[in-house]
Amino acid sequence: MISEYFPILLFIAVGVAMGLVLPLAGALLSRAFKSHNPDSEKLSAYECGFDAFEDARTKFDVRYYLVAILFIIFDLEIAFLFPWAIALDQIGLTGFVAMMIFLALLVVGFVYEWKKGALDWD
Repeated sequence: MISEYFPILLFIAVGVAMGLVLPLAGALLSRAFKSHNPDSEKLSAYECGFDAFEDARTKFDVRYYLVAILFIIFDLEIAFLFPWAIALDQIGLTGFVAMMIFLALLVVGFVYEWKKGALDWD
C-alpha cells in the first residue's frame, strides 16, 4: 500500500527540500558575493518603468499591468491551442467550430483593447 503513495511522498519531499534549500543557498551566496558599491545598472529603473528606490505610495501607470494581463490571456490561448491541434482528428468538426468561436472571441477582445488604446505607450 505504501508503494502506491511513494511517488507522491517523493514529490512532496523534493518540493519541501527545494523550498528550504534554494532560499538558504540564495541567502548564503548573497552574503558571500555582496557588493557594497552597486553600479548604475543595479540602480536603474526596472522594466515596469519606475525607480527602484522610490516611495511605494506614489502613483503609477496601470497600463503596464493591463499589458501583463493581456499577455497572460493570449498566453493561455496558446496553451489551449496545442492540445486542440493534437486532438483535432478525434474531436472532428464540432471541436473545430468550438475553437474557431473561442478564437473569434479572443480576436474581438484584442480589437476592443487595441481600439481603447490599451496597447499604446505614448
